[in-house]
Amino acid sequence: MNTPFVFTAVLSLACFVINTDMASGAPSFSIDYKNNCFLKDGAPFQYVSGSIHYSRIPRVYWKDRLLKMYMTGLNAIQIYVPWNYHETVQGVYKFTGDQDLEHFLDLANETGLLVILRPGPYICAEWEMGGLPAWLLQKPNIILRSADPDYLQAVSNWLAVLLPKIRPRLYNNGGNIISVQVENEYGSYFACDYNYMRHLRTLFRYFLGEDVVLFTTDGNTDREMICGSLQGLYATIDFGTDTNISTAFNRQRRFEPRGPLVNSEFYTGWLDHWGDEHAQVDTEKVCKMLGDMLSMGASVNMYMFEGGTNFGYWNGADHDTRFRSVVTSYDYNAPLSEAGDPTEKLLAIRDVIKRFYTVPEGPMPPATPKFGYGFVTLQKVSNVSSLLDRLSPQGPVQSQHPLTFEEIKQYYGFIHYRTKLPRTLTEPTPLLSPLNGVHDRAYVSVNGEYQGLLERDITLAMKVTGQAGDQLDILVENMGRVNFGTKINDHKGLVSDLILGEDVLTDWLIYSLDIDGAIANGWPHSGLENAIPSTASSDGPMFYMGTLDPTGFAWDTFLKLHGWTKGQVWINGVNLGRYWPQKGPQQTLYVPGPCLAPPSPTTSRCWSWRKRRTSPGFSSWTGHS
Repeated sequence: MNTPFVFTAVLSLACFVINTDMASGAPSFSIDYKNNCFLKDGAPFQYVSGSIHYSRIPRVYWKDRLLKMYMTGLNAIQIYVPWNYHETVQGVYKFTGDQDLEHFLDLANETGLLVILRPGPYICAEWEMGGLPAWLLQKPNIILRSADPDYLQAVSNWLAVLLPKIRPRLYNNGGNIISVQVENEYGSYFACDYNYMRHLRTLFRYFLGEDVVLFTTDGNTDREMICGSLQGLYATIDFGTDTNISTAFNRQRRFEPRGPLVNSEFYTGWLDHWGDEHAQVDTEKVCKMLGDMLSMGASVNMYMFEGGTNFGYWNGADHDTRFRSVVTSYDYNAPLSEAGDPTEKLLAIRDVIKRFYTVPEGPMPPATPKFGYGFVTLQKVSNVSSLLDRLSPQGPVQSQHPLTFEEIKQYYGFIHYRTKLPRTLTEPTPLLSPLNGVHDRAYVSVNGEYQGLLERDITLAMKVTGQAGDQLDILVENMGRVNFGTKINDHKGLVSDLILGEDVLTDWLIYSLDIDGAIANGWPHSGLENAIPSTASSDGPMFYMGTLDPTGFAWDTFLKLHGWTKGQVWINGVNLGRYWPQKGPQQTLYVPGPCLAPPSPTTSRCWSWRKRRTSPGFSSWTGHS
C-alpha cells in the first residue's frame, strides 16, 4: 500500500531544462520530477487535451472530429478502449470498420494530435458495464476488478491481444501515444486490491516496455487516491468546475510530491439519465477554470470534448439508490455537439487556449450538413410473440426456472420468456418479483393480450387475469449494465423467480431474440409473411416498418418520434439506440448521414420499437430510409 506524502502547497510549473534527448534524434516522452513537468523530446511540455470516443462516432466522421479538435488548439486527445466493443464474444476479437482502433490512432497522428490512451481494462465512461464484457458474468461469483483468478486470466488474455497493437504507436517508438493509463478511477471501487493493480502494472510493463509513462486517474478524495494509486504509476486527479483548484492539486501533491500537475478529467459537461433534467455546465466557468489551470502550468484533459452517441445497446447505467439507465445521446454538453458541430463553448475554449499557445491558422471546419426528410408512414408488422420463429430460429431453451441473459449467452437487447398460467385467475391476481429480479423492464401478456409492466426498482408487482393453461409471455429488456460502483456484476433478464399469487412460476421456454441479426439480413422488408394476428391486441411489444426516399443524398438528420413513448430504432440495419421521449430528457435520435445511404435496394431499411400514443402498453415501429 502506498503511504501518502504530506505536502501543503500547489507548485506551479516552472520547468527549465537543457535539451539533450534530441541530440540523438530519438523521440522521447517522460516525466521530469526535479522540475515538475513532462518532457517531450527533452523540452518542457504541457498538454491541452480533449476526450473523444471512437466507439461513439461513425468511422466516416473520425477525421472530421479530430480536425476540429486540432483547429481548436488542442495538442492531444484522450481515448478509452472499450474491451467489450472489441471482444463481445469471448475469444473473438474485432478491430475493423468502426472498431479499427489502429486506424483511429493513425488518423490522430496524421492530424497532428498526440494521444493519451486509457485501455482499461475497466473504463466506466457511462458505457455498458464500464467496458467489461458481459461474458465475464458467466462465472456467477466472479469478483470483477480484483485478483480473482478467473478475472485475471480474462484480463491477461485481452491485454496480450491489445497491448502489442499499442507498442509500435508509443511516442518513444515513433508513434503519437505519450502516456497510458492503467485501470481507471480504481480508488472509487470497493475492492481496493493492490495485488490486482500490481498484476496490471506487470502486464503493461511487459507489453509496452519500461520507458512509457504509465499513470492512474482518481477522484478528488483521499480514499480514492489511496486505493487508486500505486508506486510506479504516476498519480493524476480529476475534477470539474465545482471544485477548488488548489485543494484538488494539493491532494495530488500528497501522492505525487514532484512531477507535473494533471487534471485527467476536467468536466466540460455531464451525462444524462432517462428521467433526469438535461445536464449543462456553464461555459464561463469552464473557460475561467481552464485558463487558471493552464496558467499554473498544469496539463489538462477536457472530458468530454465530443461525446457522441450510445448507438445500439452500448449505453451504461448507474445504481446508487436505484437503477438509472444512461440515455442514447452522449452529447455531454461538450464543446463539439453529439453531431460533431462546433458550439459557442468550443469557440470560447479556443480563445482561452490562444492566450497560451498558437492556435492553427484557418477557419474552423463547419457543422456537417443537415436535412429534414419529412414524415415516414409506418406499417404494422406484428407483435413480438407472433414472431418467435423468425427472431429466435434456434428455438427456445427449456428450464424449470428462469435463466439470465448471461446463462443463455445473449448479452444485449431482448429475451422472451414463456410459460403457462398454473390456475384460473378470475380476479386480478398479483404477479410479483419479490427479490427485485426483473433486470430491467418486463412487458407482460396473457394469450397475446398486453397486461402491464414490471420494472426494476420501481414496479415490482402488477395484476393479471386468465384461465389455467393460458400462455404467459414476458419480454425482458436489458436497459444497459451498471458502469460504475459496487454493482457492476449486473446480470440481466429474470434473475430470480416470479410469483403469481401463491404459485412460483416454473417450466419456462426462453427465447433468445436476434432482432439485430434479422434486421441486418433484410427482415421484414424482404418478406411480410408474418402478418399480425387478427385476435392480437394492438397494445404491447410491436414492430412497425416504413420506407423513406432520401432524395438522392444522405445528410445528417435527427429522428423525432411525435407521440411515441419508448422503443428501439434501426435504420438500414443500423441500431440507432433507444428512444423514450415520454421519459426524457432526450427527445430526438441523431441519425448520421451515412446511415441513409443504402448500399443496395435490398438493405435500405429503418426500424424502431414503439409504444403507441393512446396505448398503456408497449409497441414498436420500424421506419425506412
